[in-house]
Amino acid sequence: MLRKFNPTGSIPSPAYSHGVEATSPQRIVYVSGQVGVNPDGSVPEGVGPQTTAAIANLNRVLADAGMGADDIAKMTIYLTDDADLPGFMQAGGPELPSPPPATTLLIVKALASPALKIEIEAVAVR
Repeated sequence: MLRKFNPTGSIPSPAYSHGVEATSPQRIVYVSGQVGVNPDGSVPEGVGPQTTAAIANLNRVLADAGMGADDIAKMTIYLTDDADLPGFMQAGGPELPSPPPATTLLIVKALASPALKIEIEAVAVR
């Protein structure tokens, strides 16, 4: 079971929880970075469609482990352009767990392919 929390005095955020406590984990799944590539190998144009694809890929890995987005304790998101943040939030906001897990978002120079704009990795606990 996960307890997501924001201590008194912390600046609240709708995008992440300051802490997540795994009260009695039986299983932990580490999900490698999932990028915005469709199952057929195509890379959609734009951060919105790539975000949707990356989250679908993440959810597919979690489902194969018998878990779901609500089991995510920690998530790290990599974007290649800070101008893509609004597009990521618009596409990803409704698809990500609420309350959100502990989350780190980084702006990086590049990912494994120049066409990629987003990568999401996660740690899930159940």
